Parts: sequence; C-alpha cells; structure tokens
Amino acid sequence: MSRTRVIEELEKEYVKKEVPVFNIGDTVRVNTRIIEGEKERLQAFSGTVVARKGTGLSETFTIYRNAYGSSMDRVFLLHSPRIASIEVVRPGKVRRAKLYYLRGKSGKSAKVREQYVAGEEAAPASDEPKA
Repeated sequence: MSRTRVIEELEKEYVKKEVPVFNIGDTVRVNTRIIEGEKERLQAFSGTVVARKGTGLSETFTIYRNAYGSSMDRVFLLHSPRIASIEVVRPGKVRRAKLYYLRGKSGKSAKVREQYVAGEEAAPASDEPKA
C-alpha cells in the first residue's frame, strides 16, 4: 500500500459525511463552536465566499466580510469539528474562481449578483385586485 493510500484511509474517519453545497460568490453563515471555560456556545460569521482550496480533509474556504467600516477575511477548515453548520443565505453568480478583488471594497462595488435558481419561483400572483 502506498503512503498516500494509507493517509487517505486514515483521513476517511475525520471527513464530514454531509457537507452543504456552496460555491464561490455565495453569501453564507457559518456557525462555529466557541469554548469559553466550561461553557460552549455558537457564534455566527456571515460573509461572501471568496475562495475554496484543497481537497479531502485539508479543504478550506475563505469568507470575506465588511462590517462597520472594517473588513476581514476568515479561513475555515471545511471538515473541522469546530464548525457546527454552514447555511447558504444567498447564492451568488460570479465568473471567477477567486474573488480577492472584493478586498478593500465596500458598498455597491463589493456587490455580487444573485443567482436565481430555476426551481424557485416568485410568490404566485393573486387574482384579487389590490385595494
């Protein structure tokens, strides 16, 4: 058995079984477990996914967020036990693999277009006239 095959076998038990599907440009909310002394709580971090790197156990994704005048990047390990959940808040439509150009931008210039999913439709129009 080759060395890489042995490493892959060892990593299989640590890889999460259910990983949500999200892409570059999506706005996501990541709930991380924070341990303070004996207490454990969840802390949400939301932003735009600007990069995904790696494969297997070492796969990471970077989230960019600009809030209250300060911007920050945060890198998460996808299969980390510290990540409680990942929710896609808004799917984005981009044409690049890395969105590092968003750094330092705010407002309209940092906007990512929303991708409309074919299965989701707008609220059905009612036949009643509006008052």
